[in-house]
Amino acid sequence: MKLDESMAAIVTGGASGLGGATARMLASHGAKVAIFDLNAERGEALAGEIGAIFCLADVTDEASVDAALAKARAAHGVERILVNCAGIAPGKRTVTKKRETGELIAHDLASFRRTVEINLIGTFGMIAKSAAAMAGLDPVTADGGRGVIVNTASVAAQDGQIGQAAYAASKGGVLGMTLPVARDLSGFGIRVMTIMPGLFHTPLFEGIAEDYRKALEANVPFPSRLGRPEEYAQLVRSIVENDMLNGEAIRLDGALRMQPK
Repeated sequence: MKLDESMAAIVTGGASGLGGATARMLASHGAKVAIFDLNAERGEALAGEIGAIFCLADVTDEASVDAALAKARAAHGVERILVNCAGIAPGKRTVTKKRETGELIAHDLASFRRTVEINLIGTFGMIAKSAAAMAGLDPVTADGGRGVIVNTASVAAQDGQIGQAAYAASKGGVLGMTLPVARDLSGFGIRVMTIMPGLFHTPLFEGIAEDYRKALEANVPFPSRLGRPEEYAQLVRSIVENDMLNGEAIRLDGALRMQPK
């Protein structure tokens, strides 16, 4: 599918990090970009910079998503590209022992549920709503392609570390639904792919100590550094433009395999 000014695109979590780099990349190739995010300040600023529009959106709230989709489509038409980057990465062990008292505390269900709601259910909700609209568009490729959806999982889907039960479960769900959703949507000419980033320099890493950052980088075989958001965006572009990429998850990690901690 050719990436050009005829393409409307939506990026969730598009105000910063992987989503921000993706929004920039899409806009630089002429796409009409809508940034979906909860951070209005960052989202509006980036939208103004790259000629996109910002849509306040909570992917766990169906009414919020519907309103954001309506705004984006009123401005740009129905999207042919959806990139799901919205997500959170909390850390909490299944059982925690208090140092002071020795008391054993079970992982609360509220934070586990919230992680799954944003990372997995929110992703699926966006897929379903976007695909339902994409399916009504005219094909734009010789093979009958109408659109492409790119989801963000994580290497934690396969290499979950200590304290990542909720995060790994949510991202494992994104990984697990990639093929069946691609099969579901194949009759409509909509492709579905997932990217599994390793350690990337996103806002989650802002403010960490240099020695800790260097220790993380040393775990990446090659190149031994944090990934750049622009490298994630580059892979998104490749997926959009290569019509044979469908129903698969790609690790983007410099050959990293996460250790228990």
